Amino acid sequence: MTLSSVAHAEADRTITSNQTGTHNGYFFSYWKDSGNVTMTLGAGGSYSVQMNGINNSVVGKGWKPGSSHTVNYSGSFNCGGNCYLALYGWTTNPLIEYYVVENFGNYNPSTGAQRLGSVTTDGSTYDIYRTQRVNQPSIIGTATFYQYWSVRQQHRTGGTITTANHFNAWRNLGLNLGSHDYQILATEGYQSNVSSNITVSEGSNPSQSPPSSPPVSPSSPSGGPGACRVTNSVNAWNNGLTDNITITNTGSSAINGWSLKFNLASGQTITSGWSATYSPSSGAVTATNVGYNGSIPPGGSTTIGFQANHSGNAAAPTGFALNGAACS
Repeated sequence: MTLSSVAHAEADRTITSNQTGTHNGYFFSYWKDSGNVTMTLGAGGSYSVQMNGINNSVVGKGWKPGSSHTVNYSGSFNCGGNCYLALYGWTTNPLIEYYVVENFGNYNPSTGAQRLGSVTTDGSTYDIYRTQRVNQPSIIGTATFYQYWSVRQQHRTGGTITTANHFNAWRNLGLNLGSHDYQILATEGYQSNVSSNITVSEGSNPSQSPPSSPPVSPSSPSGGPGACRVTNSVNAWNNGLTDNITITNTGSSAINGWSLKFNLASGQTITSGWSATYSPSSGAVTATNVGYNGSIPPGGSTTIGFQANHSGNAAAPTGFALNGAACS
């Protein structure tokens, strides 16, 4: 006698309190800080949610860990105020909260943030931003961390998200992710009434879905081209040097999140640095702000620096550009 086993789908499950878990082969996450949120987990990667009288809530189905795979989704999204539908996830080391926003209500989640660039993929251009959360809830408890955003210009509820294109675009702008934790197709609401009915699934290999245009289009800092000034203070000895670099915002708007690109002289290699992260250690280098100095107000400045070895050429770096705009 031959026995065969049959995998039975889990029954629909209704959730009304904070928790994570798996259902029908998909990871799910339910979080709220207050209000009435009813999430129903359905077949496969489907879920529905009703949010009423909330302050803030995020729910969805997806994967743990997340990855750069392609994501397909479909369904409905009804937003009565400030809410959005997004591919949402976290990484650790560094701790990053990220969003690929597909649809939103009467508030653009990137409002007030500096646009760093864009990526064109899956039928639309997405604007790229970075924001910072200070002493806020995270997957490791209360923490200070960055949020990365790709916000779709042409809203939709359903389609394909070529996740790798966003991750690559962010990395090209100096926005690096860490080790992936969870990743969900999320419904989020803030002080609004929201409902959605979403089904998510994994799509084809991202290598089969190239972006429809070059992946990154850097933008100028908020003050416009030429809205930065850089000064150097180099102290050199036999085969080493230090350089203190002062970045001044000469524009009329605050810079919120920055990457400073410059060229090291031939034969120089950075061995350590302060007040920024540096990559790579030689040649064309990008210095990216750390948590405490990401914002530079109009007329304000911040000083960073590094120590380097040299093979006889102790010249200062050249070709400074802040967020894609050349500095004086």
